[in-house]
Amino acid sequence: MGPRKAAEQFRNKTPDASGYRVTLFGSLAATGAGHLTDKAILEELTPQAKTDIIWKPDVFLPFHPNAMLLEALDKDGNVTESDTVYSIGGGDIVHEGESRSGSDEQVYDMNTISEILKWCEETGRSFWEYVDICEGPDIWNYLREVWKVMKEAVERGIEAEGVLPGGLGLRRKAVSYYVHATGYNPSLKSRGLVYAYALAVSEENASGGMIVTAPTCGSCGIVPAVLYHLSTSKGFSEQRILRALATAGLFGNVVKHNASVSGAEVGCQGEVGVACAMAAAAASQLFGGTPAQIEYSAEMGLEHHLGLTCDPVCGLVQVPCIERNAYAAARALDANLYAAFSDGRHTVTFDRIVEVMKQTGHDIPSLYKETSQGGLAAIR
Repeated sequence: MGPRKAAEQFRNKTPDASGYRVTLFGSLAATGAGHLTDKAILEELTPQAKTDIIWKPDVFLPFHPNAMLLEALDKDGNVTESDTVYSIGGGDIVHEGESRSGSDEQVYDMNTISEILKWCEETGRSFWEYVDICEGPDIWNYLREVWKVMKEAVERGIEAEGVLPGGLGLRRKAVSYYVHATGYNPSLKSRGLVYAYALAVSEENASGGMIVTAPTCGSCGIVPAVLYHLSTSKGFSEQRILRALATAGLFGNVVKHNASVSGAEVGCQGEVGVACAMAAAAASQLFGGTPAQIEYSAEMGLEHHLGLTCDPVCGLVQVPCIERNAYAAARALDANLYAAFSDGRHTVTFDRIVEVMKQTGHDIPSLYKETSQGGLAAIR
């Protein structure tokens, strides 16, 4: 999604180009084919001019491992315009010379959960109300669209069958899990349905279907699985689901601001781990958790994924990514339940876990951060 956005912006900036050359660096090149990066770029640029893609997986630019150089060419092959862009996770991009937040204005005046939690305790309000105050009323139409896309991805995914593209020969499992779940007692049925919903969305992503980055494509099944399950099994209203989504997004944005959600930068802990934290916070809110319990749920969701590597087989977002979504969705519900038995007080704050996650990610060798060269990826 990031490379597609970068290519679209560059195309609009260079309407007279006779050709394009795009160089992919580092992790973006190492897993680009499996992530359909080249396809996304070509779909944006080739309608305007012939496009060549150059792959340099062994060259890492200093700002971020997911880097790309876009060049516009005249009819003689001379470079007329160029732009270095970094895909920093969740579809977000940063141009050379920009800060991590790009040129976007500051929406939130507090950037840690500890600050926001203190505000909640002092005002008697909840996390979603802080989002409403900062974002304004338009956020609810946006979240309504997000929820619509999430539901549609679940419902398409539990009906689809066949083999996922990419060459691994991996069959879709969501429909099988969904059917099997209906035959179990209520407790096992509940867990089986959560698995099925997470698999459904992750398989839609692996097939190039429309999904929501929550916070990334690789972790897109976790939040919708939890919310869809609670919506259908517990009857929570759309309004309450949207408020839970606002809370989930707030926790995800705090991580993006203070650390990263890019598997290429911090490993899968920044994708699946953060998604689990977001889903746990959303579930806790839906079940009436206090702000402290919501924060505790999110903290556990991320803490217990610390150190998780990003090692996709063949660079595809399939093995181990899809199963991780199903497990993390179940973990999110467990984190909510665990926090619900407590008063919300605990030793390590969510913000501290974010700091640790960032440091852990930087300490993980690059082999295990979306290069498809180490871990499970090396078995092929």
